Amino acid sequence: MDKLIIVVTLTLAFGFIAFPTMLYMLLVTNTQYTLFIAIILAVIYGGMILKICGFLQSAKRIKMAVAIGMIVLVTGAVPAVMQFYKDSLPTVGSEVSIYEYLPFQANNKLVTLGEPATLTLEEPLPILDGATAMFPLYAAVMQTIYPERLDYFEQQVIQMNTTPEAYKNVLENTVDVIFVGPPSKQQQNMAETYGKKLELTPIGKEAFVFFVHKNNPVDSLTIDQIQKIYSGDITNWSQVGGENEAIRAFQRPQDSGSQTALQNLMGDIPIMEAPRENVTSGMGGMINEVAQYRNYGNAIGYSFRYYTTDMIGNHDIKLLAIEGVEPTKENIRNGRYPIADDFYAITAGTTNPQVELLLQWMTSQQGQKLVEKVGYVSVFE
Repeated sequence: MDKLIIVVTLTLAFGFIAFPTMLYMLLVTNTQYTLFIAIILAVIYGGMILKICGFLQSAKRIKMAVAIGMIVLVTGAVPAVMQFYKDSLPTVGSEVSIYEYLPFQANNKLVTLGEPATLTLEEPLPILDGATAMFPLYAAVMQTIYPERLDYFEQQVIQMNTTPEAYKNVLENTVDVIFVGPPSKQQQNMAETYGKKLELTPIGKEAFVFFVHKNNPVDSLTIDQIQKIYSGDITNWSQVGGENEAIRAFQRPQDSGSQTALQNLMGDIPIMEAPRENVTSGMGGMINEVAQYRNYGNAIGYSFRYYTTDMIGNHDIKLLAIEGVEPTKENIRNGRYPIADDFYAITAGTTNPQVELLLQWMTSQQGQKLVEKVGYVSVFE
């Protein structure tokens, strides 16, 4: 009876410690780590129960219990070690601190014209939004031609809600101008649903780029090879001059600027299903979504040149040449790089009288000078 009371007390005490520990782990870390911690606690608990119940009375039994415990721990450690390896790989995603690019903040990373602006906007000031990669540009625009204020971000005069949200916001008139790549078919259909017309003003050119691990021997692909990789017809790097490794071709979420660029590149060729990973959501739930690019040795991903090289600056990846042409600013300018396109300042029926002045300035000599200084390519030849 005394042993039973001790076991019950120990179980309650262990549960009191283990439950909040597991809940905390689920909220802040990966499930593989949580599972491993749970296995450790279970082994410790099991050992204590065996000790209390008198099972560990001989050296043979102790050795057997230790051996079983070690097997369980090693088995449980394998997924955690694999997860640790995956987490150690560099990623290319949205790991950008927008606070480094907030206008009128001390020591921000925004470029300046180096000369007085030819325009200063007045109230009502246009509300701006756009793609992550465009934020350094339209934040620099705000710092250049808006009245100096420190609260534009807090007051949501400038926002960064990603490409899909930016399109939704401009169609719902919660923002006046968005800085993004060309709309996807879904975004065009959404505009029709809202009864709106998207007005596209070209303000710069940018390259759509593909990247791989820096140690991947492949330096260049053709458009046909990329299409076959993303349709699933080419599945191994040896088929394009690389090593005998399966290709892990990452994709971006639907309606993101880079996913739209991939769809445009693929044309009518169906895109294969993307690699998917379990990603922990709030309160420990699980959602299934397109995996963030993770720099495995056999991985390939895509984005835009400026975002990849200037904003992320990941030195463990390399940009691939396409059709033998490097994605440099000069090759974008002269038209040699084959996957380059305009990006836009887009409106959808805003009534703000200052918007037209902003658009005129963006396409002026001075506005295009700012586009170049940020790191993009001017629409001027």
